[in-house]
Amino acid sequence: MLIHVRKTSEVQSSEITDRRVYEARRKFLQTAAGAALGAAGISWLGMSDAHAGTKLNNVVKSRYSTNDPPNTLQDITSYNNFYEFGVDKEDPAQMAKDFVTTPWSIAVEGEVAKPAVYQLEDFIKPHALEERIYRLRCVEAWSMVIPWVGIPLADIIKRLQPTSKAKYVEFVTLHDPARMPGQKRSVLPWPYREGLRMDEAMHPLAILAVGLYGEVLPNQNGAPIRLVVPWKYGFKNIKSIVKLRFVEQQPATTWAVQGPREYGFYANVNPEVDHPRWTQSKERRIGEFLKRKTLKFNGYAEEVASLYAGMDLAKFY
Repeated sequence: MLIHVRKTSEVQSSEITDRRVYEARRKFLQTAAGAALGAAGISWLGMSDAHAGTKLNNVVKSRYSTNDPPNTLQDITSYNNFYEFGVDKEDPAQMAKDFVTTPWSIAVEGEVAKPAVYQLEDFIKPHALEERIYRLRCVEAWSMVIPWVGIPLADIIKRLQPTSKAKYVEFVTLHDPARMPGQKRSVLPWPYREGLRMDEAMHPLAILAVGLYGEVLPNQNGAPIRLVVPWKYGFKNIKSIVKLRFVEQQPATTWAVQGPREYGFYANVNPEVDHPRWTQSKERRIGEFLKRKTLKFNGYAEEVASLYAGMDLAKFY
């Protein structure tokens, strides 16, 4: 399958949008020694403050970025869906500020040649980090443009060597109500679970993000590692991942279990298929007053529409 690659933006995100300092207090919780990440020598520092920025070195700019100007760091880190830390948009920034993400391990299970429990630094160590400016669209009809820093999911999968039986990848979020106070309420069936068909997971646009705006990923945005699949609605982009399972059957995913009439497995952005309680035809980008037309597959149709050729997208929503 040939994939058309968008032209790289010639403008660095730092030149488009100035980072605004939005909290005075910053604190760092450093590990005894910073773990080395990747051949580029990226230094990872554990931190307990969601707003404390630790620079990621030697991040390369990706050819897959959109030309849309990104939202500010203030926008991106203060308006979030992360029910593990509360259901209101402002809750995660407050409730996740002391969430400690080091050490962090990721279990790999199922139909794969290299099952193991990996420490985060070992999991991503062989892979170069890229900055990718992607659109994010949520079912509540709001959107942002975010300069993620991440690793192609396909690179990770190839390294883990799934077997021929692996048709899907399931992702699981940490379940720890003591650390994630939102899990003390039964608003969702915990732990949070998501999944991708294998060809979706192997698409070059899908990444595992570990940072944004060139810094370590803030807690409220899914630290220390989260999925970003830019042609799908935001709830598909699972945060704080602790497990990958390679499976033969389509996995049960959290929102599809919680509200099967409203949320399907695929969750592709589709302005032609309304949510039962609101239209998906328009969206409001955070920071803008007027709504804009929602683009099919969130504007990535040229790259990903072939994945769903022949499918009834109103049925497989």
